[in-house]
Amino acid sequence: MAEFELHADVRSGQGKGAARRLRRGGRIPAIMYGAGKEPMPIELAENVLRRQLSHEAFFSHVITVKVDGREERAVIKSLQRHPATERILHLDLLRVSETQRITMLVPIHFENEEDSPGRRAGGSISHHTTEVEITCLPRDLPEFLAVDALHMNIGDSIHLSQIPLPEGVEVPALAQGPEHDQPVISIQMSRVTEVEEAAEDEEGLDLPLAPGAVSDAGSADPSAGEEG
Repeated sequence: MAEFELHADVRSGQGKGAARRLRRGGRIPAIMYGAGKEPMPIELAENVLRRQLSHEAFFSHVITVKVDGREERAVIKSLQRHPATERILHLDLLRVSETQRITMLVPIHFENEEDSPGRRAGGSISHHTTEVEITCLPRDLPEFLAVDALHMNIGDSIHLSQIPLPEGVEVPALAQGPEHDQPVISIQMSRVTEVEEAAEDEEGLDLPLAPGAVSDAGSADPSAGEEG
């Protein structure tokens, strides 16, 4: 498990104007809340936050946030970016308690796809989702869930209920009934393969000749050209 740490300062200014001034100075406004404590407006160094965000595990990991000499444990709940520039605008952090379960989205890592029988046979792989909502205690939070496609054939799929879960981790959707056990990956015959097979089948057909047509042997239909 990777370890992530953020250094923050308590944010005094409020409102859009104060937030814009922070961003111009290379700082990102944020809020930390939860665990029965008052929400705390904070600010973070943009360049440090950008480096941390480049790690996929940062989004599904308990982060140590150091504020004014004390430490808080938190997870990312939401991240706001500018729609055009992708610049970070705001960050929401949720404090965690070691005794309370949290709900998080964690990424799926798909393994051995190219080595699966279905892929080697020309099948097309579809990812129906790339992340799963889970609940667990903070100490049990996984960085990702692994889905192994090694034994998948054309027509096979793997559903939520078939994903191996670490101890203490649950998928809330599965408690809502079998209709919520959605596929996460499947292998189907690709359109290109279907067209190629159809063309091969047509090449092997011995179709009857139309009246007046010339066969491969070059002989004409004997009735062709006869007058009544």
